[in-house]
Amino acid sequence: MTEGPASPRQVRITVIAADGLYKRDVFKFPDPFAVVTVDGEQTHTTSVIRKTLNPYWNESFDLQVSEASIVAVQIFDQKKFKKKDQGFLGVINLRVGDVLDISSGGDEMLTRDLKKSNENVIVHGKLIVSLTTNIHTPIRTPGQIQSHRPTLPVPTGGNGGQASPAAPPNNPHSSTNGTGRHAHNMSSFEDNQGRLPAGWERRQDNLGRTYYVDHNTRTTTWNRPSTTYNESDQRVAMQQNTEAERQRHQNPASMMATGATTAGTGELPPGWEQRHTPEGRPYYVDHNTRATTWVDPRRQQYIRMYGSNTGTPSIQNLPVSQLGPLPSGWEMRLTNTARVYFVDHNTKTTTWDDPRLPSSLDQNVPQYKRDFRRKLIYFRSQPALRILSGQCHVKVRRNHIFEDSYAEIMRQTPNDLKKRLMVKFDGEDGLDYGGLSREFFFLLSHEMFNPFYCLFEYSAHDNYTLQINPHSGINPEHLNYFKFIGRVVGLAIFHRRFLDAFFIGAFYKMILKKKVVLADMEGVDADFHRNLTWMLENDITDILDLTFSTEDSRFGETVTIDLKPNGQNIEVTNDNKREYVDLVTGWRIEKRVQEQFKAFVDGFHDLIPADLINVFDERELELLIGGIADIDVEDWKKHTDYRGYTESDDCVRSWDAEQKSRLLQFTTGTSRIPVNGFKDLQGSDGPRRFTIEKAGDIGQLPKSHTCFNRLDLPPYKSFDVLNQKLSLAVEETMGFGQE
Repeated sequence: MTEGPASPRQVRITVIAADGLYKRDVFKFPDPFAVVTVDGEQTHTTSVIRKTLNPYWNESFDLQVSEASIVAVQIFDQKKFKKKDQGFLGVINLRVGDVLDISSGGDEMLTRDLKKSNENVIVHGKLIVSLTTNIHTPIRTPGQIQSHRPTLPVPTGGNGGQASPAAPPNNPHSSTNGTGRHAHNMSSFEDNQGRLPAGWERRQDNLGRTYYVDHNTRTTTWNRPSTTYNESDQRVAMQQNTEAERQRHQNPASMMATGATTAGTGELPPGWEQRHTPEGRPYYVDHNTRATTWVDPRRQQYIRMYGSNTGTPSIQNLPVSQLGPLPSGWEMRLTNTARVYFVDHNTKTTTWDDPRLPSSLDQNVPQYKRDFRRKLIYFRSQPALRILSGQCHVKVRRNHIFEDSYAEIMRQTPNDLKKRLMVKFDGEDGLDYGGLSREFFFLLSHEMFNPFYCLFEYSAHDNYTLQINPHSGINPEHLNYFKFIGRVVGLAIFHRRFLDAFFIGAFYKMILKKKVVLADMEGVDADFHRNLTWMLENDITDILDLTFSTEDSRFGETVTIDLKPNGQNIEVTNDNKREYVDLVTGWRIEKRVQEQFKAFVDGFHDLIPADLINVFDERELELLIGGIADIDVEDWKKHTDYRGYTESDDCVRSWDAEQKSRLLQFTTGTSRIPVNGFKDLQGSDGPRRFTIEKAGDIGQLPKSHTCFNRLDLPPYKSFDVLNQKLSLAVEETMGFGQE
């Protein structure tokens, strides 16, 4: 007999930490503790954390729940708990079935905004909890005396009682009464039960409560150590601590940060010094990097770690000083409630997220795989992309921006170009705080990619995506110009500026050293792509008369190129046609422009290391160089032909800017929008409207036909399925008719 859906199951909740609680008193910080209640019953409370807006508990409780159970976690200020307002600081309510499948098992780490209760009081901040069906591991508890736990209110209100004690002071080096002895003239290494185990010490806090210090592992507890605690136990505990520390440093990529911090205590890290301004405000000097900061380096940041064996999440503290310096142009600051935030002076924006760590958003997404934002944070945090001290001056005339920029950028070393960029237009007043350099890159990209110079040409697909002109050799200095253009693209990425230029998809793949394939030919020569596709799909015996060679027109002269040694004398057959297609594709896209491309990447890698740029895929590289387009959905809809679907089926409106750009890439081959909007959208054979056609099997993903700006959507049963399938196709596939 199986259990019904309402059968109670046991789950474990871990109340990990809160972040950015509301400060009700001007001069005092709260003493927060948490109350866990299930359906108005099964009340549990955490310990009290003194004087903080960012308490860290990491305490676990086992609960009896069903799918429909509501778990409420309330936060209170212990100092105000007996007062009328009960010191309420916020609550979250979780329906178990919405966050955890208790029948099949699992665990979830959750970050939720704190909400108001019935009282209209100001509440803000977040609460971090985890729920798991794995209840066989030892429960996390600070070891507090259970008889001191209060009777606490359920979510709808109630009368308070006594507050629970705080966790023991976590500082093995703190002193008690200035002596090494305690009440009754006993040594600090014994009590009324006798001698403590080796390495243990008994102390009292400022309220007279006894706690115990384990100098072997540098931890504290309210519980007296067992007399059977021996040297073997010490070694095991020390090995566990050492292994945890080793994993913390070996696996930095597995960390997820909540952005929460606690006040700093203890000695400053080596090489740090605390000083004060004339007004008495403390600041900190890092003599290791010769930098100053308002933020105490002893402050702790809550880090989500994944154990190498269990795979289950846990929370550990990591000192801010161990994270290393901030990326170039970033600054750490404190709000008036002592919460840390970060300023990006490059983009003049602020964020709660530490740029040295992966974002806490989208925690189910594999790290550095799909999330462009995370990759960007990782990329920009690398030492090779930090702005060097000094200034890089670039002075140009507007009417000669190509020639002047070439002279200015090519005369400087790569390290000179990595200094703060200061652009000045000749004859114009103005200091470059970002605006001038943005205009500089915009104007220069229009000029240097102008087909007039014969360096780049518009693709066969449209008249606004670019490819290298294979006949650029008509300009005898063309290779020097390609190196210059590579430097400009690298310079724009390094200084976080965008170019008003978009290339064929194969060009981005070549930068990333990815193999070009037949699908990439569609953006270069649609007719040739169509012929090669037909060739692969049909028997060519006695139909096509081809050899492993191709012809190229060079300034009016037609020359024959061997695709392999003696290729002119090797016949293409039905058996070897795949090899021919691969070779001719590689030649048309890569080999006939290999000299120009090599010069380009040489200049590009003067500023951007190859191993760092490879964190992106080709579509993300396009966004990195050209930026995310501001897409007008109404204009898009207005110039779209619907075949089987209607405008009411549109799901793109709710997508963010990056998803819209990816959809445009998926269906047209580029995220670039024509200057005059979607009405000027081009196809391989001239102007071509965007088209959505109902076609395909409902089990398939949507398909794209970039030559025709067409999206094939199968007849999905519901709007939600359509939205999910389209999102999957756009974010997980590379287009070109993939299923």
